[in-house]
Amino acid sequence: MQDWLRMSAGDLGRDIAAGRIDPLDLTRGFLAAIDGHPMRDRIYARVTPERALAEAGAAQERARAGRRLSLLDGVPISWKDSFDTGGIATEAGSGLLKGRVPEQDAVVLRNATAMGTICLGKTHMSELAFSGLGYNPSTATPPNITDAEAAPGGSSSGAAASVAFDLAACAVGSDTGGSVRVPAAWNDLIGLKTTSGRLDLGGVVPLCLKFDTIGPLTRTVEDAALMLAVLEGSNCPADLRGSSLKGRHLAILQTVALDDIREAPRTAFDKAVDRLADAGAVVTNVALPALDEAMELSGALYTAEAYGLWRDKIEANPDAMFPSIRDRFRQGRGTAGADYVAGWAALEAARTAWGRATAGFDAVLCPTAPNLPPNLERLRTDNEYYISENLLTLRNTRIGNLMGVTALTLPTATPGCGITLMARPFGETALLRLGAAAEQALA
Repeated sequence: MQDWLRMSAGDLGRDIAAGRIDPLDLTRGFLAAIDGHPMRDRIYARVTPERALAEAGAAQERARAGRRLSLLDGVPISWKDSFDTGGIATEAGSGLLKGRVPEQDAVVLRNATAMGTICLGKTHMSELAFSGLGYNPSTATPPNITDAEAAPGGSSSGAAASVAFDLAACAVGSDTGGSVRVPAAWNDLIGLKTTSGRLDLGGVVPLCLKFDTIGPLTRTVEDAALMLAVLEGSNCPADLRGSSLKGRHLAILQTVALDDIREAPRTAFDKAVDRLADAGAVVTNVALPALDEAMELSGALYTAEAYGLWRDKIEANPDAMFPSIRDRFRQGRGTAGADYVAGWAALEAARTAWGRATAGFDAVLCPTAPNLPPNLERLRTDNEYYISENLLTLRNTRIGNLMGVTALTLPTATPGCGITLMARPFGETALLRLGAAAEQALA
């Protein structure tokens, strides 16, 4: 049973298909592990045993009848608490939404359920998804698998912890500026940021609709591919067989991404790039000046939209929020509409320049985060440290959201340090194939 908790989702699915694992026994095993875990309440906001066991019972019947819906039919996964669950509270880590119970599941949860996945419950997150650190004094701060005294990464903090601590086979999170990739990197997992518009955001508590995306946190690239398929309601995941790095052209991003980087992430990144080159990749340094202006615009674009979406609820009950998150939202109230429109026009021009400069590369590389997970106690007691570390944490991942691309973070040999591969918009299939080859080179 303990081995089941550590297996990849793909391997669990294959064992269910072969009759070696019963979906109901598997789900009971995960629920028991969650119930007995000393940090259960720091990872899961709500566990859904009745739903999970009912879904597992149906998966058991399908498996016995040879009518499985997908490879992940019968595999238990967790969901960030920003995804609506019908009849079950969805509060997005905030007192502003305390007691909010949606009537139906988010679209992607409905899709995944239709493909046979088992919903174990809802995981803790940064308040309203507006922090990359994962520190949430309003509800709970999940643990970090690489450093017990450090932040877990956010905002999909509990999502990462649920997989890293063997309490879910996969997790589903959201990523607006790095909220899948940062916690994945800091907990030595795979994290996929999908292209904006690829997955339906219906029933997902929003932060910035123009940047919000959905993505899985997993143990393997194969699991990320399988999860992307079920989130789309498909039984046709990307075919990763035969993927190779030989002759693939990779660009190391020189603009912004390597500025002020800490020693451990830089060393881990350089060693990872060497491993990719040793496996046959052609690596080139690339500077993209258009990115500088985009980064300068990003603060106003993010905060203006976030505050516009949440202003009424925030100002009706401001004391319900963690002050640092509330103040970050309020930064958007000073942005004029004309400046917001002009900012988006400039960002679209930067995206065009990025597309032209990177067209000849299979992926653009950068360190996932330029820092290691910061100390939790210092985040609690030093607000300036909280602000500076949060901005630095999200700097590199935000590039992918600003440029509108898809991105995949992979673990390196250094705990808490990830390497990111960014590819063209809606290029998830090609990126996952490249990621599978990179995963082998970095193993």
